[in-house]
Amino acid sequence: MADEQKIMYSTEGMKACPVDLTFRIIGKKFTVLLIRNMLSNHTRFNQFLESIQGMNQKILSARLKEMEKNGLITRKVYDETPLKVEYFLTEKGLAIEPILDQMAAF
Repeated sequence: MADEQKIMYSTEGMKACPVDLTFRIIGKKFTVLLIRNMLSNHTRFNQFLESIQGMNQKILSARLKEMEKNGLITRKVYDETPLKVEYFLTEKGLAIEPILDQMAAF
């Protein structure tokens, strides 16, 4: 049992840990709140800024890029003036909803 605990809590063992990987993807400030908002059909840049206190344009832009890179969201750019961009959860992003439900229940 002591050997199992060493493996489970070692730094090397955590690299492959699904919980660690999930936290690295959604654990940054505001990421979970952005996912929550997209689940509630808030999909526009300014909607995110208005609904999340303390977030600025620079942080929002960085989080959205990270989320897109990680496959959690996709964005749709409309050919309009002024430019219209909407963000949507991918299948991978939608898979986080039960986790958020469990967090809310906790």
